[in-house]
Amino acid sequence: MSKNNKKWRNAGLYALLLIVVLALASAFFDQQPQSREPLTYTEFINQVENNQITRVSLSADRAEARVPNPNGGAPLVVNLPNDPDLINILTKHNVDISVQPQTDEGLWFRVASSLFLPILLLVGLFLLLRRAQSGPGSQAMNFGKSKARVQMEPQTQVTFGDVAGIEQAKLELAEVVDFLKNADRFTAIGAKIPKGVLLVGPPGTGKTLLAKAVAGEAGVPFFSISGSEFVEMFVGVGASRVRDLFEQAKANAPCIVFIDEIDAVGRQRGAGLGGGNDEREQTLNQLLTEMDGFEGNTGIIIIAATNRPDVLDAALLRPGRFDRQVVVDRPDYAGRQEILKVHARGKTLSKDIDLDKIARRTPGFTGADLSNLLNEAAILAARRNLTEISMDEVNDAIDRVLAGPEKKNRVMSEKRKTLVAYHEAGHALVGALMPDYDPVQKISIIPRGRAGGLTWFTPSEDRMESGLYSRSYLQNQMAVALGGRVAEEIIFGEEEVTTGASNDLQQVARVARQMVSRFGMSDRLGPVALGRQNGNVFLGRDIASDRDFSDETAAAIDEEVRQLVDQAYKRAKDVLVNNRHILDKLAQMLVEKETVDADELQEILTSNEVKMAALA
Repeated sequence: MSKNNKKWRNAGLYALLLIVVLALASAFFDQQPQSREPLTYTEFINQVENNQITRVSLSADRAEARVPNPNGGAPLVVNLPNDPDLINILTKHNVDISVQPQTDEGLWFRVASSLFLPILLLVGLFLLLRRAQSGPGSQAMNFGKSKARVQMEPQTQVTFGDVAGIEQAKLELAEVVDFLKNADRFTAIGAKIPKGVLLVGPPGTGKTLLAKAVAGEAGVPFFSISGSEFVEMFVGVGASRVRDLFEQAKANAPCIVFIDEIDAVGRQRGAGLGGGNDEREQTLNQLLTEMDGFEGNTGIIIIAATNRPDVLDAALLRPGRFDRQVVVDRPDYAGRQEILKVHARGKTLSKDIDLDKIARRTPGFTGADLSNLLNEAAILAARRNLTEISMDEVNDAIDRVLAGPEKKNRVMSEKRKTLVAYHEAGHALVGALMPDYDPVQKISIIPRGRAGGLTWFTPSEDRMESGLYSRSYLQNQMAVALGGRVAEEIIFGEEEVTTGASNDLQQVARVARQMVSRFGMSDRLGPVALGRQNGNVFLGRDIASDRDFSDETAAAIDEEVRQLVDQAYKRAKDVLVNNRHILDKLAQMLVEKETVDADELQEILTSNEVKMAALA
């Protein structure tokens, strides 16, 4: 809306406010009662009987009488009771009686004054809506119009050079851009560009950034909208907006339409408890028709993003609509290096910054996580009044992102400090002496978040990328999780164990049950998956999980879980008992220094006789 239109609209609002204030003031003062002097009925009768009153004016309903004021000024007013002898008394004393004519003037005035303000407000609101509707760029009453942001020319500064760590996804989208720029090279051999590309991946991996890069590289009109912007409270609005969006896109073909968070409108139809939402399903039906219906959408390429592809409707995912599904996954070690280089631009880094070391310390981090990591490091450097970001700030930022800020103001007693030190030393020592387990990265007894202390491990890059975990690794994981509880029992006795291992015990129970019922790692039950795992009802799936085994099998599962947990407990206890001297040294170092890194732990292990854990 232009500045002149805004100026006129503001002037209209001020004028309406002034009118309302004047109307209220007028109604208030008009309704104030006129000044008059009262006279009691007893005094009135006495004056009549004493022949002091010669003229009386009665109201039409005989509820009030007015008599001349002997002192001049306003007449005296008398509130009359229902006295049937009043007329006889007045007549007997020769009082001139007159009756005031009946009128509805006061009633009509009160009705009109009470309706005046609401009518005035309605008229003012109507005029403002008319003005807003007629103004340029207005969305008032245009519920069916698309809310897509349009870029007729590449206005974004983001290009493929700003996207790192997801090279395969960049390659597939680069083909889309190349087709839009050089369509003849593809059509000459009969190739057809995909109508739709669905970007799938966890949050923060760069799906929206990729779409912005496409807008920066394509050089064609680019329409961007969120899936939630299609659906409103009014029936039919979503479908209308889809039609309007594609009408605009067809008028500007070839072009790109980007729909972010498409799961907001593209979820499965007719699924879930109580059926689906009719308005959302109508919107989805219209979207399906526009993407690949009778008319087609030649020259329009749809790019959509979601982190929940499992809830999307099957008709939306078929070829002809979304021909390609591009997985934008968490970056690997090399990808994290490239992402860190991108986000390090514009930041003042000291010479000790090692992006390679940072990339190795952050397995599983997405692009958004790495960006936040460097930003947290910059904030810490500014708080410490430094001019450069050093590795100390980066390491502190990593710990802060993973476990929360340090609680340095919490005062710990020596007994509690010793207990936490042995607990964390138990985790670290069992993990360090387990065969083929993740190396220990750092141990700390400084409270962070809800944890009294933490032991960090460096996960294997291969395991995280493949998602394949061996049976021996899961058994080691359970033993490491129980190491803290076992250390408390060895040092302080079974009667003095604390609730600090509650999360560890939950993790152990979860891993053991998954090994038995999902991964087929039970010798007794064999390689079978027990219990159908269904999604949440609110995500468009059936209700919860379904038990497909007997009570005898359930009892066998419980026995197998117990056996796995007992075995892990025994391995952890054997390691700590056989290496008690190392446990004491490590705990003492933690009490003194509060933090022990991987090099210091390795020095303790190499300078003492160590007994490795037995194989499971």
